[in-house]
Amino acid sequence: MTFSSRITRLPIAFDTDLGAEAVGFVPALTGDLKKLIDGTGGSSPYLKGLIAKEADWLPEALDDPEAAVAALFAALRQVAPDQMPAALRQGKRRVALLTALADLSGVWALEQVTGTLTDFADLASQLALETTIGAEIRRGKLPGATEDDIPTAGGMVSIAMGKMGAHELNYSSDIDLICLFDETRFEPDDYHDARASFIRATRKMAAMLNDLTGDGYVFRTDLRLRPDPAVTPVCLAMEAAERYYESLGRTWERAAYIKARPSAGDLEAGQRFLDTLKPFVWRKHLDFAAIQDAHDMRLRIREHKGLGGPISLDGHNMKLGRGGIREIEFFTQTRQIIAGGRDRDLRDRRTVPALGHLAEKGWVPEDAAVTLAKHYRFHREVEHRVQMVNDAQTHLLPKTEDGWGRVAGLMGRDVADVKADLRARLTEVHEVTEGFFAPDAGESDAAHNDVLDQAVIDRWATYPALRSSRAVEIFERVKPEILRRLAETARPDEALLALDGFLKGLPAGVQLFSLFEANTHLIDLLVDIVGTAPALAQHLSRNSGVFDAVIGGSFFTEWPGVDGLCAELGDRLALEGDYEHKLDAARRWGKEWQFRIGVHHLRGLIDAQEAGAQYADLAQAVVAGVWPAVAEHFAEKHGEQPGRGAMVLGMGSLGARRLNATSDLDLIVIYDAAGVDVSEGRRPLAARAYYARLTQALVTALSAPMAQGRLYEVDMRLRPSGTQGPVATSVASFRDYQTNEAWTWEHLALTRARPIAGEAGLMDEVEAFRRDILGTERDQAQVRADVAEMRARISAAKKPDGEWDAKIGAGRLQDIELISQAGALLAGHARRAVAEGTQAGVAIGWLSAAEAAELGATYGLCWQVQLASKLLSGSTLDPDAIGAGGRAFLLRETGHEDIGGLLADIDAGTARAAEIIAAALERAPGQVAGSANGET
Repeated sequence: MTFSSRITRLPIAFDTDLGAEAVGFVPALTGDLKKLIDGTGGSSPYLKGLIAKEADWLPEALDDPEAAVAALFAALRQVAPDQMPAALRQGKRRVALLTALADLSGVWALEQVTGTLTDFADLASQLALETTIGAEIRRGKLPGATEDDIPTAGGMVSIAMGKMGAHELNYSSDIDLICLFDETRFEPDDYHDARASFIRATRKMAAMLNDLTGDGYVFRTDLRLRPDPAVTPVCLAMEAAERYYESLGRTWERAAYIKARPSAGDLEAGQRFLDTLKPFVWRKHLDFAAIQDAHDMRLRIREHKGLGGPISLDGHNMKLGRGGIREIEFFTQTRQIIAGGRDRDLRDRRTVPALGHLAEKGWVPEDAAVTLAKHYRFHREVEHRVQMVNDAQTHLLPKTEDGWGRVAGLMGRDVADVKADLRARLTEVHEVTEGFFAPDAGESDAAHNDVLDQAVIDRWATYPALRSSRAVEIFERVKPEILRRLAETARPDEALLALDGFLKGLPAGVQLFSLFEANTHLIDLLVDIVGTAPALAQHLSRNSGVFDAVIGGSFFTEWPGVDGLCAELGDRLALEGDYEHKLDAARRWGKEWQFRIGVHHLRGLIDAQEAGAQYADLAQAVVAGVWPAVAEHFAEKHGEQPGRGAMVLGMGSLGARRLNATSDLDLIVIYDAAGVDVSEGRRPLAARAYYARLTQALVTALSAPMAQGRLYEVDMRLRPSGTQGPVATSVASFRDYQTNEAWTWEHLALTRARPIAGEAGLMDEVEAFRRDILGTERDQAQVRADVAEMRARISAAKKPDGEWDAKIGAGRLQDIELISQAGALLAGHARRAVAEGTQAGVAIGWLSAAEAAELGATYGLCWQVQLASKLLSGSTLDPDAIGAGGRAFLLRETGHEDIGGLLADIDAGTARAAEIIAAALERAPGQVAGSANGET
């Protein structure tokens, strides 16, 4: 179906035929379309005039509007500079007419209408800029520039803002431009001449587009969105603009730059400028403080424009009024500002697609996004028809019945239907968006005065987090809800004091308090943390940005495993160009995941066994993620790794995949120089020195305190020869030492070793060797004697830190781990887990199945206590110090009803485990009754 034939399908609200003087406007226009344009209500005098002016051009254009637009654009690019002003005005008439007819007939969707108008605005601003910059160049006013520089405007760019930037220009829109020039293209002595030339060209460009002549105008052009427009010239140096945004940029300017894009001139320079502004627009942490800024801005606009109060359709502002276009845009852009720094998928300039992305990522309820998108499209269509009547830059609905008749006529509907539909849509938009910007105020906190200590609450005003009036204003709105939830805890007085400690350690409050206001469910989480895990709360007060992860969309999804964590960290580090920034990014990322594990454990989403495995997975992912960054940075100075490269062997609890919240990492670095003696780089190093210093660089990367804290403490004492040996070991030396020199305890340590990072082939080789060496036949009596001696030495050197020490002491974690390792070594197996080691002991008749089960049960109970103690306090458990919340968590985790019963079970279990271990060390494998190798 051709375009012109589809026009006949327009819904028509008028029946009067055109007057005789109008007959013959354009043969391709049907009578129905003529009625729509020139009906009884005089729907659009403006369009009627355009049809008359373009009667010769329109018929052919209607047959294929896309081709007509393309031909129009091509013709404009061939126009001589002195003819450009008139040609652009004619081009605007034709584009305006064609898009109006395509819009009214439904042949083009809204996006094609606004896109075509925007494409023409881009072309018009480009041609106007080429014309005026070309004149400056030909007059020799732009230093060093030639005619080859005209297409890139000699280093100047116009940045399209607002609807033009989003490719969403409305039918009679002005265009918002920020004009900048790249000062680095000019010598210092030429800077002022170049600046003056660009300012002249910008003014003439704006006049060429904006001035009303006998041919009309092209676009009303607004240059006032530039930095500090009252005192700055119409074209600024990019460096000056960057300094302004870095030091003085406000939230509304950040929001404006969501839609910004280079539209004319030097597009590459413009994109480089926008890239430098990304840290200004897109913050690394979730920015809920932007909500209040946006809300305040909306209120100021309403007050200034007199747009407050209930919706009244007559004269209602479709753009700025209640339930209007701007409310949807603010709603969308504010959410983008909040989360776009962490998720690039949310950085869409277009409103409707951006709503879709926000819904997909969980930042906006899907039904709200669908509703707002539907109403946004309808609002824009109404806006277009209001503007089509007389080409007026207005967003006001009609005030008279005649005016309503014109708009309704262009929509093909009756007035009453349009009004009812509009009122319902405006009301629904306002209800959806207002609840987001201005949630209901909380109740007074007076109701909690009889439960909570007012003296504690009163001293909050002296804390750093509440030193600004803005922080106080936001906190006062969320305080009643916080106090209510504190009052409902089992021990309100303890919870209040814990929250007091949290607030006291908080360096600033605006962002966090804004986050709580927008996500009140986080208050429950905060109260749970401060009332249960003071150590976690202390970490949270210093790193409140980890709350970002809670609402980032994936906090409660399934555990991703090592591969998923490695992929995510790799993507995060790839965004950072600087080495120090990579390390800080790794710290931020690691703390977010540590926080997630702790919260999941605290809330019973995972148990101690799962938490231990997840802490280990995270540590492995961090080492695997940081290692390439360290190696690459090291290679910049000293060259690539000589030979095959190196790998990292995780030992101890990391190797066994069982860490707690405060574990350090036991590591060994093994390398294979493969006969290469010296690295090739700016500062070559001998292979041994190279790998030693590379290892030290890895340790520093993991353990050095930086802006984001430290990742892990690293312990390398399990390497061959301990602290006396080199920090990195060649694979040949590692093999030789383990084969010929290693003590029994070092082979015991190998039972838990696991390759975690580095050169894949070398990792496989080391693992294969580990299995071989553990499978070697050995003197079992000597192994038992060595283990017994080691056990005695440990007992003499390390005393339990009280009755609640779950790790040190006979029959406790370390003791059971030792007997498990011995079981694996005696059986010649490479199993790493404690349960696997004791089962290996059962298989060779060294332990009975019942003994293995008892050891496993005691180990599990001690592990639960150990994980809880590290999470709640970071040290040995003290039931009196962890408070009611901590005790409740501990009892829930261990399945006990009271603390006394738990301690009794620990004492009984560890005593029995100690007996089993002592007995096992006195007998040889095969001596357990009923075993495969034993005697009956």
